[in-house]
Amino acid sequence: MVTLQKTKGVIGILTGGGDVPGLNPAIRAVTIRAIDEGYRVIGIRRGWAGLVDIVRDPKADNSDCYLELNEDIVNRVGRTGGTFLHSSRTNPARVSKDSVPEHLKDQYTEEKNDLTGEVLKNLEFLGIDYLIPIGGDDTLSYAVRLYSEGVKVIAIPKTMDNDVPGTDYCIGFSTCVTRTIQLANSLRTVAGSHERFLVLEVFGRYAGFTAMLPTMAGAANRCVIPEYKFDIERLTELLCQDRRENPSRYAVVLVSEGAMFQGGEMVFEDLTTDAYGHKKLGGIGDLVAVKLKELSPKYNNGKPVNVLNQKLAYLVRAGDPDAIDSIVPMAYGNLALDLILNRIHGRLVVLKDGRYDNVPIEVVTSRKKLVDVERFYNTDRLRPKYKSFQLQPLFIMTSD
Repeated sequence: MVTLQKTKGVIGILTGGGDVPGLNPAIRAVTIRAIDEGYRVIGIRRGWAGLVDIVRDPKADNSDCYLELNEDIVNRVGRTGGTFLHSSRTNPARVSKDSVPEHLKDQYTEEKNDLTGEVLKNLEFLGIDYLIPIGGDDTLSYAVRLYSEGVKVIAIPKTMDNDVPGTDYCIGFSTCVTRTIQLANSLRTVAGSHERFLVLEVFGRYAGFTAMLPTMAGAANRCVIPEYKFDIERLTELLCQDRRENPSRYAVVLVSEGAMFQGGEMVFEDLTTDAYGHKKLGGIGDLVAVKLKELSPKYNNGKPVNVLNQKLAYLVRAGDPDAIDSIVPMAYGNLALDLILNRIHGRLVVLKDGRYDNVPIEVVTSRKKLVDVERFYNTDRLRPKYKSFQLQPLFIMTSD
């Protein structure tokens, strides 16, 4: 076992899945508070991969897998985007034969291998008493597995899609919405100059929140989301109408990466899958752009409308967190420490109806969090709808 001078205990923290602005502020909040309360903090590198790859030998160089955190380290990165601990989409319950660490290849020879036993031994090797994973539903679904195996877990929700069940807010969502609005407003000058349709593909595999909120805020005329298969003829008709009514003769549509044509399925870049079985999405914006130009003469006096097509992708992940993604991660980190100080675990820290709270971690795997189409999406107008903002949460449509 690694020799670590314990005080109250050792806390491990990791970030998994896609990076978002707000992860480093969360790591900083946990570390500063934990050290102040008398704990040591171990940062696990590369998400769950760091806990898979460790060589349980005190003489081994495991610097690629973990490091001890202190105030100097986290203060230098606490205001920046991304995650300085790095990330991966590793699923320790389904490690491919090629990805099994060299020192374990003789023991694990199946095409898919469950290395949870090794993860448990590695947590013990590090002397970790509490584990704080920060991630989306994939990362946190494995945290639920570890909790069922007896690990003391407190989870923090993170995802640009804002689709972790049980919470109104996930780290990264506000910055994603902010960036989407900014980029749409920048690109509209080009669309207006050339009187084009502007098609912007945004994140959102299963949930359309990242398309809905910017559209509601005025960044686009229409949006299409994964929860409702849309009619491309109707979208073309609406955008032609929007363009005609706009003095600058352009119209904007946000397309969730998981959106689907009526009668169609999701569009993927290729057929390879990650460790959680997800194919890489991408290309629905391109298809929408092609079809809009092809169909536009029907609704534009026989003349085609040219299209400006842009995938926003990593541009909305990049850079520093906005105000909300600086404040909420700080609060979430402190909430996690409050639970540890009270010897409570198996919880997900959340924002619910404008209040910070915590819920059982099992909520992560209990259901999907999706846009309530009947309440919030006008399927004829292909845009958000609402009756009243009275007593709604900050981001309107984020409650389960």
